[in-house]
Amino acid sequence: MKAVSRGFRASDRILIRRGKPADAATITRFNAAMGRETEGILLDKSRLQKGVEGILRDPMKGFYLVAESKGEIVGQMMITREWSDWRNGYFWWIQSVYVLPSSRKKGVYRALHERIVTAGKRRKDICGIRLYVDRHNSRAQRVYKKLGMKNSNYEMFEEDFVLRRDG
Repeated sequence: MKAVSRGFRASDRILIRRGKPADAATITRFNAAMGRETEGILLDKSRLQKGVEGILRDPMKGFYLVAESKGEIVGQMMITREWSDWRNGYFWWIQSVYVLPSSRKKGVYRALHERIVTAGKRRKDICGIRLYVDRHNSRAQRVYKKLGMKNSNYEMFEEDFVLRRDG
């Protein structure tokens, strides 16, 4: 799954590729930054690293896409899947989205998003793309809507056994 995004200045060319075990430290660092920035959560780095390494080793859990510019990883997204009996196919869930602050507003997320949408549409077993976003992250919500995503009819409920939140 390699592609060079189009529509960028030559100096801003973005390579989209699957994450690999050698990317684990960067992905772990990005996930920790994302947790702090978007939800004010300090993630346990050891647990986080094991989680990142787990998905990089086991494609049944999902996969990461990373965006590179000038040989450096500048963005990422994790993809997991959920079976839909109503659609007889899998939804790909976009998770763990992060773009370095210095690379934002340069098309990095757009390149990742377009790559996964294109790949999903080419596969007969993928019925759609989903993601969840913190209700207070209005900037991300605007980006997702601009790229054609819509609010769903569903509210998300959870019982989290690991991360504790007030309220």
